[in-house]
Amino acid sequence: MTAFIADFPDSYCGPPALPGSLWQTWNGDPWLLGALAALALGAGVLALRRGPGAGARNPALLAAWLIAFVLFVSPLCTLAVALFSVRVVNHMVLVALLAPLVAYALGGRRLTGGLTAAVGVHAVIFWFWHAPSPYQAALSHDGVYWAMQLSLLFSAVWFWRALMARWDDLTATAATLAGFAAQMGLLGALITFAPQALYAPHAFTTAAWGLAPLEDQQLAGLIMWAPGVLPYLAALAMAIGSALQRSGEEGASR
Repeated sequence: MTAFIADFPDSYCGPPALPGSLWQTWNGDPWLLGALAALALGAGVLALRRGPGAGARNPALLAAWLIAFVLFVSPLCTLAVALFSVRVVNHMVLVALLAPLVAYALGGRRLTGGLTAAVGVHAVIFWFWHAPSPYQAALSHDGVYWAMQLSLLFSAVWFWRALMARWDDLTATAATLAGFAAQMGLLGALITFAPQALYAPHAFTTAAWGLAPLEDQQLAGLIMWAPGVLPYLAALAMAIGSALQRSGEEGASR
């Protein structure tokens, strides 16, 4: 098994992480580090142009950058090569934490396109990359890996910006968030209750972490099914709270 892991084919993050050497597996890709440096510079320029009146948008940019660093530079990158459950955590953080922070930080004019289109495109992309064949391709080729990550991120940013544009419409916001959480839970349930391990790249990478491939897959499905929907439910609670606050303010002004 160790020999197989050492020869793991062409995963962007490198060979699957092993428990004894996890903290030695930081990603030193110069193209990635250069892109993150450029993004940090761009975010700094944008923050200066906005000035101190930007409120929470400048901290949102910083938080988004830090999350991106953790996802793609820290050992979490190689750990996600070893464990599908960690890959699911990676994707949930990408689309449900990083993306809304980016969407909020961008501010200004919303992305073109309706909420229905944004939801549909994002859901299709999310399901596509969690099908076994596209997922295996992403772990075997750098270009496909980045196609997966960037399509998930950009479609999620579109989703959140379109949702924020309709934030005052509580009915549309609630229906969108509840519906998206439901389809996310459905995908998680399908992964959890699959009768066999579906993801070939993890066939020989989970034993070092004390998990059989099917157990790792079941854990991944449970993460998507339960904790994975919490950010959407939290956003729904925020939308309801905002609606109640607006209602109270309107009542007080009468």
